[in-house]
Parts: sequence; structure tokens; C-alpha cells
Amino acid sequence: MNSIDLKMEIIIWIVIAIPIAYLIYIWGSLPDTVAIHFNAQGEADGWGSKQTLIWLPLAMTLGTYLMMLVIPKIDPKKTLDQMGNKYDLIKLFMVLFMAILSCIIIHSAKTDSIGGKGSWIFVIVGAMIAVLGNYFQIIKPNYFIGIRTPWTLENERVWKKTHRLAGRIWVPGGILLAFLPFVLSTNTYIKFFIMLIVVLVIVPLVYSYTEFQKEH
Repeated sequence: MNSIDLKMEIIIWIVIAIPIAYLIYIWGSLPDTVAIHFNAQGEADGWGSKQTLIWLPLAMTLGTYLMMLVIPKIDPKKTLDQMGNKYDLIKLFMVLFMAILSCIIIHSAKTDSIGGKGSWIFVIVGAMIAVLGNYFQIIKPNYFIGIRTPWTLENERVWKKTHRLAGRIWVPGGILLAFLPFVLSTNTYIKFFIMLIVVLVIVPLVYSYTEFQKEH
């Protein structure tokens, strides 16, 4: 088991604190009732007490951190522990994405709009997909992170081949998802978003099955 990287942990906790600090900073300017849900066009369609926002950064950032902390401990294969600082980087990026999303949602609660066209939510999701795709080739077989199909979990060669392919399509796919909200209409982008997500999921799944059949 790897020792805790204290410097990395400090950075992660600073990131966790950012949306909490932002909420404290704008708390006095928030109305008692704020937008807490938005439709696909980025318009508010659900409201609640501003006290609801207190749990948002805790659930998104701290929840993600605790989940990423526990996963290596309960991984039956114990391979995530062997990744060392590479896994710590993935943990940092996941917490960072959640912190940014928390700040966007907190800000949107004040403005009653999450952005519609060019929404930063789509940008963050696309960036997260691209970053995960970039790390796919270094993720060892496990039950929690990566393309976990019966065929990748059964055969390490199939795992490596599938994640090599997935990385090659997830990185450009994520970049596209992050860039296109600024050039497409909201309705067109949402259709493209759904289609591309389906491709990013189905292609590695089918590929892992065909490669498993070749191995056997």
C-alpha cells in the first residue's frame, strides 16, 4: 500500500474548499429562494431554499473525494493502490471537476440561468471525458474505474487493448463536446451530445467483446 502524498492531499483539500468559500462569499446576496434545477436550455425550472446550496459542494466535492479514497481499499484486485501518484492525479482531477461544477451551479442559483448556449456545464463534462480518456492507458484492471465489461475484467490483454482504443476516441470526443456548445444551437448540441456519448460507450464495449473472442 502506498503512503499518503501529503502535498497532493493539501492541494485536493484546497480545491474542496473553493466552492465552499465562494458560497460563503455570495451568501448575503442570495435570495431566500434560489434556482436549484435547470432544463436542457439552461433555464431554471426548479427552486428551493438557499440552505439547500450548503450541501451541494459537500456532496459533489467531498463526496467524490471520499469515494475515490475508499475505492482502492475495497478493490478486490488491489491494482488501484499500485498506481501511486497516477491515481492521485485522477482523484485530483475528479475533485477539481466537481468543484468547478459546484461553483457554476452556485453562481447559477443567483442568476436563475445556467448559460444555455455555450454552457460551461457542457464544457466541464467534455473536459472530464477528455482527461479520463487520456488516463485510460495507465489504468490497471479493476472493478471501479474504466471500461468494465465482462471481457475486459476477464482478460488483461483485452483490458489494455480496449482502453487504448477508448483513450483514442474519448480524448477527441471530449474536446468536441467541450468546444461545440459555442458554435451549435442548444437543441442541435444536445442531440450531438447524446449521439456522441452513445458512440463513446458502445464502441469500446463492442470492441472488448470482439477482442475477447479473438483471444479465445
